[in-house]
Amino acid sequence: MVREQMAASGIRDEWVLAACLAVPRERFAPAELAARAYDDSALPIAAGQTISQPYMVATMTEALALRGEERVLEIGTGSGYQAAILSRLTARVYTVERHRELSERAQVVCHELGYTNIAFRLVDDTQGWPEEAPFDAIMVTAGAPQVPVELLSQLRPNGRMVIPVGPEETQTLLLVQKGPEGIQRTPLTPCRFVPYVGEGGWPGG
Repeated sequence: MVREQMAASGIRDEWVLAACLAVPRERFAPAELAARAYDDSALPIAAGQTISQPYMVATMTEALALRGEERVLEIGTGSGYQAAILSRLTARVYTVERHRELSERAQVVCHELGYTNIAFRLVDDTQGWPEEAPFDAIMVTAGAPQVPVELLSQLRPNGRMVIPVGPEETQTLLLVQKGPEGIQRTPLTPCRFVPYVGEGGWPGG
């Protein structure tokens, strides 16, 4: 997966490639789909959510340019796979999830694998973790109609955010940088994610 899907598709950050090589993706996939864990595609998990395509995980991670000392907020724990990747690249990961069954399973798997620098939180919406802000980087694993102002307020000056933005059917992955001259948005690649639900996002239960 790392050699044929990620490196061959343009992922160059050796830290990211090493993290993806080290984390056993099959542990985060449903048991019945474990044999497909290294396919270059997203896989369904519980609560109508997905575990993202390996290449997309690597692309989003590489865009944050992590070097080991950052505090990172993840919006949408899902399977826990992305949080596990981030945990190998940064000092502390704060990950929030709306679905209890996903959050609880992700905690169990990450604990069993020894990823101890991840803080989990069950939330009613996707408005981040303001009590722990500001963050050096934010990763949003759900598609929003716009960049949520609440999340921007939790990003440290000179921080970086990656977020899918666009209609529910398809989005563009954006790199959002909070610099001294304001907010800079750089499009990275087309994508499709589950909806970002809450203020600044889509309505949902």
